[in-house]
Amino acid sequence: CTFLALGTHFGKVFLLDIQGNLTQKFDIVQVFGLYTREGFHENFDCPVKVSKLYVRVFLCCLPKLLLYEKNWLNRWKTSTLHEGEGTITNVQWRANLIAWANNMGVKIYDISTKQRITNVLRDNVSLRPDMYPCSLCWKDNSTLIIGWGSSIKICVVKERGHAELRDLPSRYVEIVSAFETEFFISGLAPLADQLVTLYFVKENSDHMEEEFRARPCLDIIQPLPEGYEEISSDALTVRNFQENECRDYRLEHSEGESLYYIISPKDIVVAKERDQDDHIDWLLDKKKYEEALMAAEISFKNIKRHEKIGMAYINHLVEKGDYDTAARKCQKVLGKNMELWENEVYRFKTIGQLKAISQYLPRGDLRLRPAIYEMILHEFLKSDYEGFATLIREWPGELYNNMTIVQAVTDHLKKDPTNSTLLTTLAELYTYDQRYDRALEIYLRLRHKDVYQLIHKHDLFSSIEDKIVLLMDFDKEKAVDMLLDNEDKISIDRVVEELRDRPELLHIYLHKLFKRDHHKGQRYHERQIGLYAEYDRPNLLPFLRDSIHCPLEKALEICQERNFVEETVFLLSRMGNCRRALQMIMEELEDVDKAIEFAKEQDDAELWEDLISYSIDKPPFITGLLNNIGTHVDPILLIHRIKEGMEIPNLRDSLVKILQDYNLQILLREGCKKILVADSLSLLQKMQRTQMRGVRVDDMAQNFSVVVFHCRHMFHKECLPSPGTIPGVQFCNICSAKRRGPGSGILEMKK
Repeated sequence: CTFLALGTHFGKVFLLDIQGNLTQKFDIVQVFGLYTREGFHENFDCPVKVSKLYVRVFLCCLPKLLLYEKNWLNRWKTSTLHEGEGTITNVQWRANLIAWANNMGVKIYDISTKQRITNVLRDNVSLRPDMYPCSLCWKDNSTLIIGWGSSIKICVVKERGHAELRDLPSRYVEIVSAFETEFFISGLAPLADQLVTLYFVKENSDHMEEEFRARPCLDIIQPLPEGYEEISSDALTVRNFQENECRDYRLEHSEGESLYYIISPKDIVVAKERDQDDHIDWLLDKKKYEEALMAAEISFKNIKRHEKIGMAYINHLVEKGDYDTAARKCQKVLGKNMELWENEVYRFKTIGQLKAISQYLPRGDLRLRPAIYEMILHEFLKSDYEGFATLIREWPGELYNNMTIVQAVTDHLKKDPTNSTLLTTLAELYTYDQRYDRALEIYLRLRHKDVYQLIHKHDLFSSIEDKIVLLMDFDKEKAVDMLLDNEDKISIDRVVEELRDRPELLHIYLHKLFKRDHHKGQRYHERQIGLYAEYDRPNLLPFLRDSIHCPLEKALEICQERNFVEETVFLLSRMGNCRRALQMIMEELEDVDKAIEFAKEQDDAELWEDLISYSIDKPPFITGLLNNIGTHVDPILLIHRIKEGMEIPNLRDSLVKILQDYNLQILLREGCKKILVADSLSLLQKMQRTQMRGVRVDDMAQNFSVVVFHCRHMFHKECLPSPGTIPGVQFCNICSAKRRGPGSGILEMKK
């Protein structure tokens, strides 16, 4: 049972529950059990403070501290713990430790060892102890907090080591924190690692208003080793606070309930630690809905009163006209509650803001009824084609009835049949419905870039066999690449047949085919000659050079009809009519350099003779010949045939070049000769060193002569045939038979 016992100056004791309701009343000052029969039924002549733990009771009266204990006969034994130092004003018992305060200081007594551990002296002796009494509270079983005047000390009871015991108590007290405050302390209580302080502001705080100075204050502070940090502060309003002093207030706390009682002469104020619900209440009062929602999400397990805070926030945003933010918050607030989602959609419809909520509708695991999505699509279709198209692309098709939306789009197209946005969206709807032929028709009609992706993705090659011209009109390069990449699905013959009436497109297709493989379209090479001649002459000559399936007579006929000289020259030379080709170069092109180049390629003496004969009466041609034929034809032959008195442009420079070329040839010959001589000498020396080396012969057991050739073959001298036609020279039979050349020299060894 949790209750509050309240004593008055008239000797009455009232028992109150935690809500402040009176439960019992006692008129005699005695020590007795409230809910048991045990106790002291004795009267005292002075005020007492009582504390009880199991079978121990201690009493604190004005001059001394008494301890009552039950013995084994169930009788009370009395012990005096302290006396002789004046009035004992406060006592607190925790586990085996008793702390009490008198005018001199604070004592701590260990019941288990029956020893007094320490005496903590009062700091500010100038303050009257009756006006500024000592406040004591235990934070835990070994930590005592002392507040006296404006001083706070935190003391920890610790065990001594065995080496330190001697005649000392087994425990000692260490002051871990001590600091001065700017106020007079009326009460202390622990709050986790912080302190709750009830205090009375010092009289010299001139910067505070008089009314505030008179009020008691409840602070939460964070103790530090040599100071403190203020966490929060509240001034309390109690009855007759203007007449009260520091000694008129007390602070008690209930650990189990986390309740704090501020006691004044006329009032008792119950305080409790704020929870997350209180924090959210404060945020809501300040209209900080975003922070309140975030706080509720973080502490969703601990809140009890704010399950609908999200809806309150959405309502606030809607009332404020911030529809986009309200719609966005629906994702977080409504979660997977389908009923709430649909209610919000209809509310947004009512206020004409379906577009605002459209992009935030659930489309994953949670899905609303198809009618909801269709309603929003119809809304967009009325006024925003682009927004409608965006939703169709973003929303999975299974969210709504596809045929219903197709029909709606078709109805709108009757009013606006050329609208590209609606047509594109309709194609996407057909694609989702797997009606690819209809989608393909729309894409081709719109020349839409996604047509090729659609064909590849859904393998629509059989559907485009009769649409090749449309595809190439749209994008020639992409169309040809696609057709060539998929020859197994659309044959070359089918493509050529489809393009027969569009020769310019046929040329593009066959040209790319030829570039990929010279042999695949060989049956169309004859047709390609005319196509190249008509649409792409620059590539005609490379085609004639690379194709081995091209009919030369047909090609020559086409080139001659169009007077394509270069192509005709190539074809004539390829057909073996080089003299006619050279004649065309000289007569029609009048290009001596090209004629000389052609003669060099053919490397035919008759062509050179024809070229010289044609050029002998044309000074510019003679100059060209003099400058270029020095390494192919003897220039003297040309110079002897030049008519005397003919003016030849730049003749001197040409003759100088001929002489320079001649000198260069002489130098090259001399250089080559030196290199050959040096190489010959080097090889001769190498051969001599090789032939001078000894040859190891292993088979020398018998007493007969052995002949060893430099090729390392050995023969018995008697086994060798007679010398050859060259007197004194013998050859290795093995090497001669293999046509490796004769052995070089003979080594003859006898035994």
